[in-house]
Amino acid sequence: MRLRTVLATLTAGLAAATALTAAGPANAARTAGPAVRPAPGHACSPSVLVDGFSDALDKTTFDGTFVGNLSALALDPRSRPAGGTPGASLVALSDRSALFGLDAKTLAPASVVPLADENGAALDSEGLAVDRDGTRLITSETEPSVRRYSRDGRILDRLPVPPSLLVAPAGRATSNQTFEGLTLLPGGRTLLASMEYALAGDSAGTVRFQTWNRTGGGRFAAGAQYAYRTDPGLGVPEVQALADGRLLVLERGFTAGVGNTVRLYLADPRRATDTSGIERLTGQDGVRPAVKTLLADLADCPSLGATAHQPQPNPLLDNIEGMVVTGRDKGRLTVLLVSDDNQNAAQTTRFYRLRVRA
Repeated sequence: MRLRTVLATLTAGLAAATALTAAGPANAARTAGPAVRPAPGHACSPSVLVDGFSDALDKTTFDGTFVGNLSALALDPRSRPAGGTPGASLVALSDRSALFGLDAKTLAPASVVPLADENGAALDSEGLAVDRDGTRLITSETEPSVRRYSRDGRILDRLPVPPSLLVAPAGRATSNQTFEGLTLLPGGRTLLASMEYALAGDSAGTVRFQTWNRTGGGRFAAGAQYAYRTDPGLGVPEVQALADGRLLVLERGFTAGVGNTVRLYLADPRRATDTSGIERLTGQDGVRPAVKTLLADLADCPSLGATAHQPQPNPLLDNIEGMVVTGRDKGRLTVLLVSDDNQNAAQTTRFYRLRVRA
């Protein structure tokens, strides 16, 4: 059955469930509304509250396309959500070359656009940012690359990538460990992409954040680069810029038989060393990395009645890869996360609504 039919009923249920999230675990699995107010027990840390989660899109399809493998989220303020009411719509990127338009409140899919490279081949699409003109900036882990797409999926151009960040043997990156996060910095003149793991020759856990500066006509030129040091064994699946130039950074890892580790950090690259001209980052080179502060280990969040299909330190956790700041509520940022189910029965496409004090 196509998801459009299913969601005609489901959307109403989701809207009703938003008022019930704080009532107890029995209602937690179908929450999606931004108006939820958490009970004191919904604190993950002094800085982070979890309002609820939704598994409503798990293992579903829309217009013949599997709704899953979601690796990134972004807001498109120039779009109209389902129903035609002016306001921001949510864009969700699948790493299987598809871009979904979702209703920002109900998460109901409204559109799907296929993506491809210049030769018509599929992308390992991981990072997403929506430019001020509605252009979609999308990374692929394969080369890696950053391309600009129109709303209907046409390639407009491709950004230059420093040679060292390319996958070996062209560069020093490892396949499937390259550009994962993507975000536009305040003002929209600078784009930032995060490598997931370290380059060969750099010290373990030292990943590079690459920037590009707008040059006009929608084009970007490679700019400064910054070092960021992850916790042992973790990579960076997503970054999101805040209004003051700081970054929300997700760190994530997986251990078989144990499950996922997902931590949310606040990082400040504004006084970090520009590493674009430094070949090897060894930890002994005088490089000043972006300073980071732990906001929450999501294993410490209440489970809210969530269930997991594989071992997890907290059944609420899954393979979280996407993040977007959706607004503010009583002095806190409202943040939406999504997990990538890898089209795997043991994993779940799950959305999480957080409120973050940064």
